Amino acid sequence: MSAPGTEERPRTRSGAAHGTRPVCGLAAALLASALLACGPSGLAGPPPAPPAAAQQGGTWTELAPLGEARQELGVAELGGQVYALGGYRGDGSISPAAEAYDVAANRWRSVAPLPVPLHHPGAGALGDRVYLVGGYDERGAVDSLWAYDPGADAWQPRAAMPTARGALTVAVLDGRLYAIGGERGRSVGDVAAYDPATDTWETLPPLRYARDHLASAVVGGRIYVAGGRNGRDFTMSALEEYDPATRTWRERAAMPTGRSGIAGAALGGRFYVFGGEGNRASPQGIFDAVEAYDPPQDTWSRLSPMRTPRHGINAAVLNERAYVPGGGTVEGFGATAINEAFEASQ
Repeated sequence: MSAPGTEERPRTRSGAAHGTRPVCGLAAALLASALLACGPSGLAGPPPAPPAAAQQGGTWTELAPLGEARQELGVAELGGQVYALGGYRGDGSISPAAEAYDVAANRWRSVAPLPVPLHHPGAGALGDRVYLVGGYDERGAVDSLWAYDPGADAWQPRAAMPTARGALTVAVLDGRLYAIGGERGRSVGDVAAYDPATDTWETLPPLRYARDHLASAVVGGRIYVAGGRNGRDFTMSALEEYDPATRTWRERAAMPTGRSGIAGAALGGRFYVFGGEGNRASPQGIFDAVEAYDPPQDTWSRLSPMRTPRHGINAAVLNERAYVPGGGTVEGFGATAINEAFEASQ
């Protein structure tokens, strides 16, 4: 689903947005997909993605559904609980709902709602807190950071991000929370890292390619960021790798299936990307693709497709299992309560 400059509106099946941000329309983006996108540094867009390796296996399991159907929600795991935070309801209203999924019991429960209803936030867990980063309220992109304390069942504000943005991705590495990419009226390559010990942010080098609705994961001490969209390309395939030691980004092998509104997860030393939006070959406009990146080989593999294709998703990992709750089952608004988990074949 397109990130709004102000607020999202439902799409037609063609993918054209009825909101105020014309550059997010899927038709316009696809017509311009032959153009090379430029990143913040003005670099030319990435070359076309190579074909993926032969299909490999993976297993999807249906689990207890969310209490409220939602898409464009934040997802994080802490203490054996998968948290599903905020998002859009099927009617386009913004939900303040926060639910915790007990992995062992296969059961959801409601926890303290968000202080402010948000959609398209990022989420991550550090120490004994779950953090909700950025997103959009009813007026547009926000720079807020909220910390949830499960013991007290309460939210507390933390230091705001250096820049407001929604439809970003969040990665956790070496005790810091990285807020990457996003949108605030236009796609951005902003990157900043939050240190909970000092309640401060550090601005870092930007992505080579500005984008929103992207996915990330940490593998081998490095952050990998794939896919997303910008004003000219709705189905970006670029993959970037961040090395915290050198504080630099470099481009790696492009994802075979360009897409946005995706979820990312690290499993068994590989970076997995699930689902997405912008599929012109599907009446629903959704991708069922599951692709995995092998950093040492710099290659991608295509795996068995999603059990339920979705976009507007995020994932949380526990014990080599990726949990993907909610999302949209059709392009635009199509929120579902479905909750499924993926395990890669060994």
